Amino acid sequence: MNEQNTWGDPEKLSKQVGATLRSIRKERKLSLIDLAELTDVSNLTLGKIERGEANPSLTIIWKIANGLAIPISSLLVEKQDVVISKKNEGQKVLSADESLVLEPMFNMKGYGSLETHRAFLEPKSEYKADAHQPGVIEYITVMEGRVNIRVQDDIYELDEYDSIKFHADKEHGYINPQSTGAVLHFVMIYTQS
Repeated sequence: MNEQNTWGDPEKLSKQVGATLRSIRKERKLSLIDLAELTDVSNLTLGKIERGEANPSLTIIWKIANGLAIPISSLLVEKQDVVISKKNEGQKVLSADESLVLEPMFNMKGYGSLETHRAFLEPKSEYKADAHQPGVIEYITVMEGRVNIRVQDDIYELDEYDSIKFHADKEHGYINPQSTGAVLHFVMIYTQS
């Protein structure tokens, strides 16, 4: 199964992500080939994203954000003065196996240095995340359930309302060992943005 995103209006969001990506690329004076080399995403795919012709998956969005050293919400969240983030009403990005649903909530203006997300981890599932760009620190709080956080080879067991902080520029993952879903709250700080 391919990774996918699900938003109220996927076409609108695809156009927004594409316009934002094109704006960042032009601002940095990068060609599509330069951007492809930075992100490890083909220039054909990047071109389709910029034109709003493709809905990028969570993996592709992370590759682009990491390659550009920006928070993923810089690509996903519309710029507004006042923002309310209600559960299940915002944007959603699904992992390939649909084990994790990520809801971007807030980010600082521009390509800010902080973003927050809500995440819903399916029962008896694991989401493996690649290393993020250098300088990314994740703070995770378990809002419902019990979750094991893997940072490289170490596993940390968290109960409801427990929190963890770690440098996310290494391979990590989120494991739900329970037969019920888990809810996580992420704060991601980009110290080198």
